[in-house]
Amino acid sequence: MKKKFLSVFLIIFSLAFSQNQKPKLVIGIVVDQMRTEFLFRYSSLFSDNGFKRLLNDGFFYSNLHYNYVPTFTAPGHASIYTGTTPVNHGIVANEWFHRGLKRDVYCTEDFSVVSLGNPDKNKEGQMSPKNLQSSTITDELKLATNFKSKVYGISMKDRGAILPAGHFANRAYWISDNGNFISSNFYGNEFPSWVTSFNESKRYMKYIQEGWKLFKDISYYKDCLPDDNPYESTGLKIHKKAVFPYLLTEDFAQTGPKVIKSTPFTNNLIVEFAEELIENEKLGNGDVTDFLTLSFSATDIITHLTGPRSIETLDTYLRLDDLLGKFLTFLDKKVGKGNYLLFLTADHSGSENPKHLKDHGYDISSLNAKEMENKLRAYSIEKYGKDLILSYSNQNIYIDDALISPSKKFNEIVKDFANFIESFPEVKRAYTEDEILNISAVDEHGSMIFRGYDKKQNGQIYVLLKPGYIEYKPQGATHGSSYTYDTHVPLIFYGWKTPHGTSSEKHYITEIAPTIAQKISITFPNSTNSQILSEVIKY
Repeated sequence: MKKKFLSVFLIIFSLAFSQNQKPKLVIGIVVDQMRTEFLFRYSSLFSDNGFKRLLNDGFFYSNLHYNYVPTFTAPGHASIYTGTTPVNHGIVANEWFHRGLKRDVYCTEDFSVVSLGNPDKNKEGQMSPKNLQSSTITDELKLATNFKSKVYGISMKDRGAILPAGHFANRAYWISDNGNFISSNFYGNEFPSWVTSFNESKRYMKYIQEGWKLFKDISYYKDCLPDDNPYESTGLKIHKKAVFPYLLTEDFAQTGPKVIKSTPFTNNLIVEFAEELIENEKLGNGDVTDFLTLSFSATDIITHLTGPRSIETLDTYLRLDDLLGKFLTFLDKKVGKGNYLLFLTADHSGSENPKHLKDHGYDISSLNAKEMENKLRAYSIEKYGKDLILSYSNQNIYIDDALISPSKKFNEIVKDFANFIESFPEVKRAYTEDEILNISAVDEHGSMIFRGYDKKQNGQIYVLLKPGYIEYKPQGATHGSSYTYDTHVPLIFYGWKTPHGTSSEKHYITEIAPTIAQKISITFPNSTNSQILSEVIKY
């Protein structure tokens, strides 16, 4: 009887103890420019093993939004992992004119470091997280385990790998124009031999040789726009039209391996590289939780080129769905089903093509940012006798206060420029710096501008366009605004201690990082407001 009681006690104790264990591995997946509605629109076309598996077994937040502008890749990745917005973490765009430095700045530039894995193109590797002003959830995991946890970031884009991995990462990897996964010596001077071997295998060549053909039967694409339509362009040199099949060997002969960046196949390379990294760096094998961040950029590149309703965009998502299914199967075997916590979201959503909308009766258009800047400069010369415009960048107007004579009141001049730009038919409102810094909480768009604004870096005026207008070329689509077509993104939690369910309550992207902190019992990132997604905590 005593033995039986002891056995039962040990089983109960073991179960209780196992419930308190932390996951062996956390995996953060960002799908660049993914719209939430893709999960609904493509649902019947997805397999049971990829997106559907995450939805069927995980917890889906269907009404998640960005709460600032600009909705770009770099601030998106930074905001997901810091749990705050650009006003705190300082990554105000991908590239921007810096008011204090009076020059263009790239989000992850660091001229003090050198490239590893690609010595012939050092500039591509001169990157680090030094411009990120806040800590990330990955940083806090490192601190919580006295730097025993392993943290890695992988993406096609440097910013998609570096910013999520944080300041204390073991390493971040991104894809060079020569097809290599590269890094910088910010993370240490030794470059792993297994990465060198991976690069030497030139895995991109099999995709270039096969070319880009439809992944499924043509019937899968019946609800897309025609393959040859006026709303899309191609990123390939040889192909003058965005039409299947894409024979990549022709472009490779002229441009080299970087042709792969205009295809869905960088996603394949990222999954292959991630599996090798998990194997070689032994992620999920230790006594503490490790963290792997993945960012899939092909979805962004293809949608920019061809728009959200093209055959190319759907084909890219069908391929990604297949890759996710295979990656989940790999994780089940390598880390163990139930031993890893995964979340999937997007760094921003994306617009429709304005010409497509206009052709169907919605009177909007795409705008040329350079033309806007030229009009501002012409107005300045006409009114003040000199060009006071330093830059027009990311809908920010930068005015050179050093050129303004002492007799002029700077705020009045700023207001003059704001009034002038507001006279443009496509502009809804121009917010001056004073208005942004003293914004009313009931001003929805103004509040989003404030949360994305850094006084030391941004311009003195932010230009809010009317809904549907975008500063972009006539073909394809883009993102960046405070409207829901750019802010609305999916979020799925899956795996370790995650219930199945759905929430349609409005939530914000900044709630992901503190939720993970609560879920694995570590400190919040240092700038987050600590609002969490309680549904995935109470389990």
